[in-house]
Amino acid sequence: MLLWFLANNRLFLEQRIKILSATHFITNTSSISNGFVHKDGKLLFDGDGSEGAAFLLSLYQHFGFNYPKFYKMDNLAKLGWLAAELLLTDDFKQAAYQAERVGLVLANKNSSLDDDIRYWQSVKEIASPSLFVYTLPNIVIGEICIRHGFKGEHTFYIQEKFDANFIVQQVNYLLDNDILDACICGWVDFMAGDFKAVLYLVEKRAEGLAFEFNTEKVASVFNVST
Repeated sequence: MLLWFLANNRLFLEQRIKILSATHFITNTSSISNGFVHKDGKLLFDGDGSEGAAFLLSLYQHFGFNYPKFYKMDNLAKLGWLAAELLLTDDFKQAAYQAERVGLVLANKNSSLDDDIRYWQSVKEIASPSLFVYTLPNIVIGEICIRHGFKGEHTFYIQEKFDANFIVQQVNYLLDNDILDACICGWVDFMAGDFKAVLYLVEKRAEGLAFEFNTEKVASVFNVST
């Protein structure tokens, strides 16, 4: 009994030491993929049978969001906006941060190709300005920043597949060099109705989930969301 107590307390202490020695923390996560929506690992929505743009609209209505500009966004921006809204609602202590100290680092595979194709098709008749506005992948970052008033550094990368180590390196650079105090990072991709978003809120303080921000944890959350 004594050995069991000591072994378990040692494990507990090792875990606490690891948490306390970590520099940055994943305080919240959100994901939208394959008809499922998760927040901090908990299932919030299990598909309604709709797909693509219709599914995104059903999410917006299901959670009762009220943001009229949502209807004007392209699908990539809607996806990122919804994932960010779920990530930050009720948990993020935004008042603790200056707007210039919160930034975003996002990535995807297809850039804005879904809109590029649709815009090119519209050019054959009458070019659509509403589509042209979204023919850059970083517009999704702009929509999130406008919604929440963030003014910090932000970057959107194009990658063949999600690279957890790369994302961790980029975010750590911004936090370690005192450029940001908090960062939203992750993957937001939409192409021809196929989509996936996985976002992480990373802070210097051990709030919320308080997972150590490292490659292994980032990759595991992403893979579970597949």
